[in-house]
Amino acid sequence: MITLSRTLGAPTIDRRIYGQFAEHLGRCIYEGVWVGESSDIPHRNGLRTDVIDALRQIRVPLVRWPGGCFADEYHWLKGVGPDRQPMVNTHWGGVVESNEFGTHEYFELLNQLDAEAYINGNVGSGTVAEMQDWIEYMTLDSTSPMAELRKRHGREQPWKLEFFGVGNESWGCGGNMLPLHYANQYRQFQTYVRRYGEHPISKIACGANADDYEWTETLMARAVEHMDGLSLHYYTLPTADWDRKGSALDFSDFEWHETLRQARRMDEMVTRHSRIMDRHDPTGRVGLIVDEWGTWYDVDEGTDPGFLYQQNTLRDAAVAAITLNIFHRHADRVRMANIAQMVNVLQAMILTDGGRMLTTPTYHVFDLYTDHQDAEYVDVPIGALGADVDATASYKDGAYTVSLTNTALDREAKAGFALPAAVTDVLRAQVLGGTSATAHNTFDTPDAVVLSDIAVSVSGDEVTLTLPPHSVATVRVAVAE
Repeated sequence: MITLSRTLGAPTIDRRIYGQFAEHLGRCIYEGVWVGESSDIPHRNGLRTDVIDALRQIRVPLVRWPGGCFADEYHWLKGVGPDRQPMVNTHWGGVVESNEFGTHEYFELLNQLDAEAYINGNVGSGTVAEMQDWIEYMTLDSTSPMAELRKRHGREQPWKLEFFGVGNESWGCGGNMLPLHYANQYRQFQTYVRRYGEHPISKIACGANADDYEWTETLMARAVEHMDGLSLHYYTLPTADWDRKGSALDFSDFEWHETLRQARRMDEMVTRHSRIMDRHDPTGRVGLIVDEWGTWYDVDEGTDPGFLYQQNTLRDAAVAAITLNIFHRHADRVRMANIAQMVNVLQAMILTDGGRMLTTPTYHVFDLYTDHQDAEYVDVPIGALGADVDATASYKDGAYTVSLTNTALDREAKAGFALPAAVTDVLRAQVLGGTSATAHNTFDTPDAVVLSDIAVSVSGDEVTLTLPPHSVATVRVAVAE
């Protein structure tokens, strides 16, 4: 039994921690969210309604686009207007990118999701002028050439652009730059990400690959005054070997625990990058933006290696919960995160097969965690509920939300927590579990892993429950004021 209580000055868990990432990669955009105006799949303005409805259910706060590696070979003018210009997607499968889905379609996606914009600009193969023109096209309300071009393409008013990333993985696929070179490039390019309207654009600098602390040190020392956020990328590989990452479905007990151990490395990385940021930004103005994270396995057998399609089990659900808990604990610095990726790629929320769609165990974790969005962080010490239970808590609207993960494969875990006042109502008590850790949804059995009710016992200010093996649960209770 642990006691939960609010702390004066506790940070808010930014809803943007639950952001999504949609890259022009495999079937994420085409078929995943975009089917076009002539499709037989039910859609609204070309966006498939089943996927949109599912994403609205988990309150997607923002979507990062168009990449990823694709961002640094994307030339936005090819994706606007009636005459789209195809290109080759050299990073992901060498397929022809039609550019049918471009700036206007992206903002329509955001409109249907009621989500914010996070666009990554092209530094690797683009120019300052190209980036400047894109910002004008999207946000300038005037008679300038770019604003007039937008109007000719059917959009009279400018869009609201909340976040703009100046390049992506500039240490790798975005240009293979050294940190000082990118810092200088960032300073130059960000100058032309101008604010034209009443809404500011938060500028995100490309941050480190995993534990590259030298990169963070250099960027913060050279460009901190020009950035609003600094990104971080880290993927969970069971083997820590990029050549043999392991199977998404066929894994041993050892691989289950090793995957969770690798996921927990996120805490050390966020801690150490944050310490560097604290030295250069003691007021905490600059956010740490973990805009690529998630599990990465060998692609499913028989699928295109360049499409990064993998299945999603309760192991992925546990990784998602553990990682989100880490972001909660660092809510004073982590202001946004974007899981990779939204549909049909890596640790996806949703998988599609033509007109069929299913939600994954990871999707259901995001559903379980919706009440943590923009809630006040409540501290749960690591290990307080036992070695097998990873937990997080928050407070909002007169209620406490507690999410718990039982990482044990073969035994239940009893958990209990006491609150500052008597419980007046149990608002939510749900669990995600299955018959085995490899349980997953398929298009023939799309509801094999879904949320179900879990029994809780309430006595005054105390709540107790029993978690099944390899499960994630959320309990939300209202308390007397």
